[in-house]
Amino acid sequence: MGSASREALAESRRAARSQNGDLATGVSLFEASRIIGSSHQLQAALGDPGAETSAKKALVASVFGSRVTPQALTLLESVAAGRWSTPSDILEGIEELGLRVIAASAPNDVSLENELFAFGRAVATNSELELALSSKLGSGPAKVALVERLLQGSASPETVAILTHLVQQPLGRRAGELVRHAAHVVADEAGFAVATVTSAVPLQQAQIDRLQAGLAARSGRPVRVNQIVDANVLGGLRVQIADDVIDGSIAKRLGDLRLQLAG
Repeated sequence: MGSASREALAESRRAARSQNGDLATGVSLFEASRIIGSSHQLQAALGDPGAETSAKKALVASVFGSRVTPQALTLLESVAAGRWSTPSDILEGIEELGLRVIAASAPNDVSLENELFAFGRAVATNSELELALSSKLGSGPAKVALVERLLQGSASPETVAILTHLVQQPLGRRAGELVRHAAHVVADEAGFAVATVTSAVPLQQAQIDRLQAGLAARSGRPVRVNQIVDANVLGGLRVQIADDVIDGSIAKRLGDLRLQLAG
């Protein structure tokens, strides 16, 4: 996102935190994002920096007034009032607001990031599933039905709502990237970061505790670790927090050595 979009999103996030959003509001925001995404004319109108704010708010009210919750309408008007760097940033901004509203409204005993991580691992370890969810040839309803079937009885309504939206509007991202981004946003809304740690063998709890403490000191906020065991890394650790990767695996070092020798 450009600087203007980041400022617009920050203002809309402040508006979201001032209200008591719920799952229905988050779902409404997702639906609005898909409607806007399906209309180049609507995207252009809302993203026009020269248009009057009052006109853009009136447009939002006319399109979504009877389709979304009152809280969602207020947030969409906040989005319309902002100045966005590109029309596509508006879609990403509304999606993030939906993720944060749902994260904030989830019951205390529901761990959205853990449910998202579990689904992401299922996708990453099944190439056919990855293809079915990421292929541009697949229809939105078919992908939604697949997600609902996979999650039936094993995930919260909040996680189902998030994933069924993401597969309908991937915005150029593959399934694994979609899930990682969503997990990062919901964790950020809850006040912590999620680190995905890949190692050749399972880590001991004492090792995980030390790693969490070190990552927390580095990032300045609490960190929760999701562990992946992959013998291909050979040894060492690969740590990913959002888009930041710290690759200290032996496999990475050997790869770097091969490149040096080849050069």
